[in-house]
Amino acid sequence: MKFRSAILEYRLQKGNNQFVPIYHYPDIELEQVLARRECEFFVKDGVTFRQLSSAIEDELFVIYVDLYEDGLPEKEKSSIQDISLEVRELNAAKNHPLIATEYVTHHMDVLSIIGSAYTYYHGQEWERDSAEIDEDRKVYVLYVTPTGYKISI
Repeated sequence: MKFRSAILEYRLQKGNNQFVPIYHYPDIELEQVLARRECEFFVKDGVTFRQLSSAIEDELFVIYVDLYEDGLPEKEKSSIQDISLEVRELNAAKNHPLIATEYVTHHMDVLSIIGSAYTYYHGQEWERDSAEIDEDRKVYVLYVTPTGYKISI
């Protein structure tokens, strides 16, 4: 395998085709880089960034972002060693209700879930809208909408 470990850098758009490095992650697992690239949003220090694109420059993985929303940092969700993934309904009026929380041990598990177009929870089908990595709370979040399809067992 070419990438046993990786380096990740987030770059913020500062004008037309101008990007400045804002966060740098040396020696990050390739699986985590891939899961992060699948996330349309990145939250750190209360700021939400939207992913514009991604690239690879030799051994350096780059995620290009712009400022989406400024806010206050939220507290870390828990101290569980596993990787947390919240599945939330995309519904701002109801504060994006929590549908399920998954705890996994590998970022590939996260990638398998957030990279799917459809997921199934509580006997119904949900369609993927977007995903985010929230570093403030140390959790991935998958936003979904109900399709109306019910699973009959």
